[in-house]
Amino acid sequence: MAGSMARATPGPRIGSLCTGYGGLDMAVQRVFGGTTAWVSDIDPGACRIIDHRMPGVPNIGDLTTAPWSDLEPVDIVTGGYPCQPFSHAGLRKGTDDERHIWPHIAHALGVLRPHYAVFENVAGHLRRGFDTVLADLASLGFDVEWVCLRASEVGAPHPRERLIILATAQDADREPGEQRRQPAPGQAQGREARADAGGRGGAPAAHTSRSGLPRHSQLPTGRDALRPGVRIDADGRDPAVPALPDEVWGRYLPAIRRWEAVTSRPAPRAIGVRGRLSPAFVEWMMGLPAGHVTEVPGLSGPAQLKALGNGVVPRQAAAALEMLLARSMARSAILAA
Repeated sequence: MAGSMARATPGPRIGSLCTGYGGLDMAVQRVFGGTTAWVSDIDPGACRIIDHRMPGVPNIGDLTTAPWSDLEPVDIVTGGYPCQPFSHAGLRKGTDDERHIWPHIAHALGVLRPHYAVFENVAGHLRRGFDTVLADLASLGFDVEWVCLRASEVGAPHPRERLIILATAQDADREPGEQRRQPAPGQAQGREARADAGGRGGAPAAHTSRSGLPRHSQLPTGRDALRPGVRIDADGRDPAVPALPDEVWGRYLPAIRRWEAVTSRPAPRAIGVRGRLSPAFVEWMMGLPAGHVTEVPGLSGPAQLKALGNGVVPRQAAAALEMLLARSMARSAILAA
């Protein structure tokens, strides 16, 4: 995964919107498998990461002007669309914010007609603009499930609560490119649910959807596999360097040790040589492979921090997807009974 965000394995084709460093795509590939057919991002830093980590995958650029009907058909569409209209830290304009690009994404879904769509945003989206998203997905013929999950619930040393949305086409048994059946209005459904830490002890066994796409796979989190005495070095890459004293981390030591155990990687120093927040440390907190962002050629420190700050923890999103797929399967079984 460190060398590329796209697995060279058979499986569903993925179209990625607002790709960033690819955290949501990593989660989707972890759960569904598959490869990335194309991406869409216009941020210069994100584009550098995409070019370096996904060589040969076309970036279609601005999704508000993309020629969707000319693109390769995909089975899954992903998107971490801009959170600023919905974030508590922003102006809270919601759908009135000029950065609200959901209508363009809804249009893309209507043309592309994927089997699944997976989206990520801040929890504040539930109170601003989410009703519009649900209405649009229902009119496009998708059933919807969603969940709010904190990164700390998969072991990360920070809360970073995120809303994860799974939309499943009501005609998911069709082949890619087939005409979608006209959806009945008002069929989107879902409910907000906070995942509890005990709810993920054993992921459901893998199974296959009517379309032949894998529904989900076992997702070990390793949250209880704490390893005392994990070595910590100056840059998180050379285990031969003596470990930093435990007191360096103070009251955060248990959280640091827990995430080291989950990721099987020691924590880099939090503060760099210039007394500033280290991008390598943020990269580690997000659960990314070492150097996934920080070793991209030509990407400045501020650009690294921006990309990392805009991303999602892949383990967090994958755990949420496992829950949503299990919930969707249970709902489908009830409806079929």
